[in-house]
Amino acid sequence: MSYPLSEITRTVHELWPLSGAETWDAPGLLSGDPSSLVGSVLLAVDAVSATVDEAIESGAGLLLVHHPLLLRGVTSVAEDRYKGALLARLIRSDCALIAAHTNADVVVDGVSDVLATRLGLVDARPITAGTVPGTGIGRVGLLATPTTLGQLARRLAAILPATASGIRVSGEYNSPVRSVALCGGAGDSLLKDPAVLAADVYITADLRHHPASEAREQALLDGNTPALIDVSHWASEWLWLDTAADALRNAFPGLRVDVSDLRTDPWDFVIVQ
Repeated sequence: MSYPLSEITRTVHELWPLSGAETWDAPGLLSGDPSSLVGSVLLAVDAVSATVDEAIESGAGLLLVHHPLLLRGVTSVAEDRYKGALLARLIRSDCALIAAHTNADVVVDGVSDVLATRLGLVDARPITAGTVPGTGIGRVGLLATPTTLGQLARRLAAILPATASGIRVSGEYNSPVRSVALCGGAGDSLLKDPAVLAADVYITADLRHHPASEAREQALLDGNTPALIDVSHWASEWLWLDTAADALRNAFPGLRVDVSDLRTDPWDFVIVQ
């Protein structure tokens, strides 16, 4: 069954309101004719050549991604530049492009919420609360059964899709863990948030050397800074796609909605020294 792109776009904005997006973000309908009919949707974290190929080859009328393709300083969509080439291929194939980014991070059943649920956190709440109850950046809660830092990292490895960079941990393997703070995607901006500092461990992606080192040194000084677990940016957000797909299937009976299994994490292999 097919539905107008305008109707799907409206529902996407109801599920993941644009009002929840950060001011620097650029989610929403990026390309496509709102009056066109869509019978198939493909969900992916990134709009890259592999997922664009997958969407086109599967006959999808819409590629719904987490990361906006047109975000930072785009001044040209010439086809000798990859963003222009991707957009041209999508447009010529009548495949629209929608992004739900930070507006999908903050909601109930959003990126961080799904990760907290998969980890089994109890009474999870936003680290930084939004204007709507239950919404906000990140999540913090308790494990139903206390564990160790090492075992929690292994649990994450079982939950998240595998990537070359794996899971990096700063802290003692056998240190006890009960309270967990997390943020899907890049979350080092929350390292000094009181809710994060009060947790036993903070899970996020893209932790840089200096912020992680400073947090570790502070922990050595006062013992009140959480252990750190650094995961793949792509993997931490990929879990949300199944939940998002179910929401679209419920909203549009008969619409084909698929989730891409392609790994769009940019790293291919790692050498362990």
